[in-house]
Amino acid sequence: MASSPDLSSTGNTPENPESGSPSEAPSGTAASAADRRGRVRARRAAVMAVPATLVAAGLAVLTAQGALGVQFSISGMPFTVAASHLDGTGFEQFGGLDNMADGSPNAGDTGGQVLIVTSAIKKATLTKLCQSVDLGGTNLLITAGGGDTKVSASDLTTDSTEMSGDASFNHIEIGNDASTLTEANAKGPIGVFSQQADSVHIDNLRQTNYATTAGVFKLPGLKLRFSDSGC
Repeated sequence: MASSPDLSSTGNTPENPESGSPSEAPSGTAASAADRRGRVRARRAAVMAVPATLVAAGLAVLTAQGALGVQFSISGMPFTVAASHLDGTGFEQFGGLDNMADGSPNAGDTGGQVLIVTSAIKKATLTKLCQSVDLGGTNLLITAGGGDTKVSASDLTTDSTEMSGDASFNHIEIGNDASTLTEANAKGPIGVFSQQADSVHIDNLRQTNYATTAGVFKLPGLKLRFSDSGC
């Protein structure tokens, strides 16, 4: 049999695929070529990393400024919130969607999504706050602010499917684009109907909520217990 060519010959490297000569290239030339390739790969990696870094930094800034809401998966279990009085400064309201975790047993035929109305208040106080969730046969009940000190919250948002009460607003604007709101630290999707006001007062507030968030939430006289009835 004819002998096969020596595949380990230096001349048959990927850098010299056409070479048929077994002569070796100077070691200094090979080293410098490898250095150049390394520098090129490093520069490419750095360029590719820049857009991702800028996007991450941009999202962090927007979240800090309240331009983007912090999202989380809802349980899909509604809860009731009631208060005898609510007073707030910096009020916004717009529509949106809340999403349950994948495979949630509470999804039913909703596809894991709930159409909600987000109410955002920059600073709020509530008198005789009550919150309850039906656990099936019993209710988890939370009360606060029934004494001399009211419940207080900053950057308060509630995602509701129902809201009732006797409300009054100061300097209200109706029909804004939700992405342009300025009264509270929240913005909705572009093209979505919204409204905002300098201040809001609601007597006999009652909400069916799927989510609540706040920057600071102070609950004087907090009591948590199980009860046969909810709020």
